[in-house]
Amino acid sequence: MARLRLGDIAPNFTQDSSEGPIDFYQWAGNSWVVLFSHPADFTPVCTTELGKTAALSGEFAKRGVKPIAVSVDPVGKHHEWIADINDTQKTTVDFPILADADRKVADLYDMIHPNASTTATVRSVFIIDPKHVLRTTFTYPASTGRNFDEILRVIDSLQLTDSHKVATPANWKDGDDVVIVPSIQDPAELAERFPKGFNAVRPYLRVTPQPNK
Repeated sequence: MARLRLGDIAPNFTQDSSEGPIDFYQWAGNSWVVLFSHPADFTPVCTTELGKTAALSGEFAKRGVKPIAVSVDPVGKHHEWIADINDTQKTTVDFPILADADRKVADLYDMIHPNASTTATVRSVFIIDPKHVLRTTFTYPASTGRNFDEILRVIDSLQLTDSHKVATPANWKDGDDVVIVPSIQDPAELAERFPKGFNAVRPYLRVTPQPNK
């Protein structure tokens, strides 16, 4: 299986989960998706991550994003783990955890890296848009918890730049200034798209207030 690259169509699959069998495309519908993997149930770092995902359910929902996790353990063990997550993280897991015992999803999404482990999935994050296009990937070592502020920040950037002819600069957060894409040069189009004006630091570096704020 070739490694997935940004811009590829995320593969569809059918797999069992903590919320019953899931056809990925059908489940995703017209939503954005954050698919993230775990090497096994009852792992300490992943327990905190699933708890954080549940705690951020409102933030994901207002962005039209559905989170879904994947672990190689069976459904029964997932239910036991969910109870533990809810208890230790003081939250309620309200999203599915795929039971990828046959590693179908792990293989489709290239989650097993032999140099890291010959059997366990690496801890990956895939941000997938409503057209099933893979837009962003992160891969973390087992020792480092995922940064959910960054995951949300990237989603904000993707959704903004999809709807406006801008890009987001280093360390950008929602509400900060953005940069105008170089392809827009026509003065009339610039005036129409950016009525708040812009600062041309260089001809190729034009800074403008975030258009949708």
